[in-house]
Amino acid sequence: MSVNNDPFSIDSLGFDPDTLSKRYAVEREKRIREDAEAQFVKLSHDSPFANKYLEEDPYCEPVQRDPIKDEREVIVIGGGWVGMLTAARLVQAGIEGVRIVESGGDFGGTWYWNRYPGAQCDIESYSYLPLLEETGYVPKLRYSFAPEIYEHAQRIGQHFGLYEDAVFQTWVTELRWLEDDNRWLVQTNHGDEMRARHICLGTGPANRPRLPGIPGVENFKGHSFHTCRWDYDYTGGSHEGGLENLADKTVAIIGTGATAVQCVPALGESAKQLYVFQRTPSSVDVRNNAETDPKWAASLKPGWQKERQKKFGEAFLGGPIDPAFVDDGWTRLTRNVRTLASKATEQVSNLVQLADFKTMEEIRGLVDETVRDPETADKLKAYYNQFCKRPTFNDHYLDTFNRDNVELVDVSTTQGVEAITERGVVASGKEYEVDCIIYASGFEITSSYER
Repeated sequence: MSVNNDPFSIDSLGFDPDTLSKRYAVEREKRIREDAEAQFVKLSHDSPFANKYLEEDPYCEPVQRDPIKDEREVIVIGGGWVGMLTAARLVQAGIEGVRIVESGGDFGGTWYWNRYPGAQCDIESYSYLPLLEETGYVPKLRYSFAPEIYEHAQRIGQHFGLYEDAVFQTWVTELRWLEDDNRWLVQTNHGDEMRARHICLGTGPANRPRLPGIPGVENFKGHSFHTCRWDYDYTGGSHEGGLENLADKTVAIIGTGATAVQCVPALGESAKQLYVFQRTPSSVDVRNNAETDPKWAASLKPGWQKERQKKFGEAFLGGPIDPAFVDDGWTRLTRNVRTLASKATEQVSNLVQLADFKTMEEIRGLVDETVRDPETADKLKAYYNQFCKRPTFNDHYLDTFNRDNVELVDVSTTQGVEAITERGVVASGKEYEVDCIIYASGFEITSSYER
């Protein structure tokens, strides 16, 4: 019996690359849309959705104040991580007169707005949460949930004195350079006329919800909301789940990206019936979250976070993995590249694609191991390269589709939901009557360039 030692042979790989390539092409052709980003509704302050998604803040009372007419050394626009880090570093450098202008009611950026059940960072919190050493904080979990992340944003604001001069529920309407004065003029929705020598933009890509341009959206008579404005008054419960008000409700969620992967488990546990409308499945790997070891936290030496961030970056880019620092789902995604690279010779050109195939085969295998119904399992398998759509990690999403009250509705052949009626959602010619529609359609990530 001969043994095939070729690392690129079908026997060694466990799959046929040509067969997978053909399947990828078929799945792509089913889903690709000529209208691309035009399939979504762009939000603006004169759009019918402006009040609900741009101007109203469900988390605090509207701010009523007189217009501000003053001058600062630096005005930072945006109070998420970028804006807060910029302001904090300026304060550390001894710069006085730093003001943050933020559209939300508090610091946090996307973590101020996104409070849906299950919301969680998908990069380990020891690296993701900024300024941990500076604030003397170590996260409670390896992958923090939204409440802890939001609290850390507040901690940074308090530690660096950023609240003292910040203005909230304020969005900039115009930036103008005053040539004669060598100053910027910042005008806002409150009638402010602030002047500054320097402007720093920290507006971020994940602050403006994106709504699908499905015909009839405005006609639905039931309840609806975007995940970044989760309506707990309607669903009941909290970030941890327990959405008791949905016990007698039929719910539709449109979208199966990173947000849906995190909130679908809570919806499945609570709703009378849940329909999950999916055009393209997410790749879902294991999460394996864990509480922070108090002994480990107490043993951390100065400089620990920067070193950990450096090690994560190196491992993610294909460098060696040091388990003492980081070994998680993200670094595992590059594991197969490293393994095959050590065996590759003149066939280097095939390396990356073969490694990608191997990783995605492992993730598709996890679907088969978890989801009992073969037809549903096949629909949940992602047939594309791993970074074609944001990789996700969750230990409960796939198992949710084993519940009798949860149905996956595949809309790949119609390239998405066809229409919204007064009573529900139309997919593949069938109307699904629902009490509530939840849009998990993401954010206008590219809007700053398009505008």
